[in-house]
Amino acid sequence: MSSPAYDFSPSAVLLLLGATLALLPLLWVGWRHRQASSVQRWRALALVTLLLTFDLVLVGAFTRLTDSGLGCPDWPGCYGSVSPLGAHQEIHVAQSAMPTGPVTRGKAWIEMVHRYLATGVGALITVLAVAAWVQSRQERRLVSPWWATATWIWVCLQGAFGALTVTMKLYPAIVTAHLLGALGLLGLLAVQSQWSVDKPLRLSPTLYRGALIVLAVCVAQIALGGWVSTNYAVLACREFPTCQGEWWPVMDFASGFTVFRELGVGPDGQYLPFSALTAIHVAHRLGAVAVVVAVGGLAWRLWGSGDSEQRRWSRYLGLILLWQLLTGLSNVVLDWPLVAALGHTGGAAALVVILTMMLTRARRSVSPFGVTPASSTTPSVAQAAS
Repeated sequence: MSSPAYDFSPSAVLLLLGATLALLPLLWVGWRHRQASSVQRWRALALVTLLLTFDLVLVGAFTRLTDSGLGCPDWPGCYGSVSPLGAHQEIHVAQSAMPTGPVTRGKAWIEMVHRYLATGVGALITVLAVAAWVQSRQERRLVSPWWATATWIWVCLQGAFGALTVTMKLYPAIVTAHLLGALGLLGLLAVQSQWSVDKPLRLSPTLYRGALIVLAVCVAQIALGGWVSTNYAVLACREFPTCQGEWWPVMDFASGFTVFRELGVGPDGQYLPFSALTAIHVAHRLGAVAVVVAVGGLAWRLWGSGDSEQRRWSRYLGLILLWQLLTGLSNVVLDWPLVAALGHTGGAAALVVILTMMLTRARRSVSPFGVTPASSTTPSVAQAAS
């Protein structure tokens, strides 16, 4: 049974549900930090929102890995209803026609839980932006409303990409862009969670620039990983370190990395050849080598500094890198188990968050929006980095 791609009739109820879901973390932050300053409460809210957004990324990965992205083939509701309960008949018809198809009761619930959580996170980010503007009137040097505003705009765009992933039937470029958008959202929230910290990180200008390059390398590799996942190319190579018994198997990079194409379709309109999937997989392996060198080198430099704070961040990076290696290998040799795939996505997100937090603590000048993030009672980052 077909349904319109967009049906906004349940939108008001979904927004109300998102606001209700946001109440619990808001009440917790207010109670837990009831004796703290307003800036400390704002930072606590930013951190809680960051943690819930991280959870949202994992739920999104679970939705994709269980093939539940089309569990409700319209947006924002499910066959025009707020929940799969109201779409019982439509889901039953679709599942009866294709028992293992994209629409089943379980997949519909997974998809809608993802949307519910996304709405709740959007509500929290809205509160965060409003609170930032209110707070900036009193202590502008402590809170930048522009970062919070950029985050609010970003989450709105992320919601639009979420709608496109459904209405464009898991178009690989859109799904990958949606993943990268989620990481960008994590990065924006990570910056705000470290605003006006009392213990800035002392990095030399060279090491600071190096950390920026490492972050860029990691984001590029995550984009490759997203491309592997959205094209179901994980199992193109089932052994390690070779692939299909060879060090350099037959590969079609041109077809594999044609961005604007439908899922499973090559640039010529035919089925995507297996050699294209192999090329996608091998490219991700080569990118993994670059990440190991980059992140491992940064962790080694931080550890060798002798500074206890830098060594703490070095341990974080080393542990996440080890986790990514183990989960990545598990995906290949264990035939892509769900737990390992989720763990690999979580590790990638954690790597972006840790690097962003580290760079935020080590920033050496005013923020890009012209607001100094350090308070008058906290040593400036420029002084800390000198």
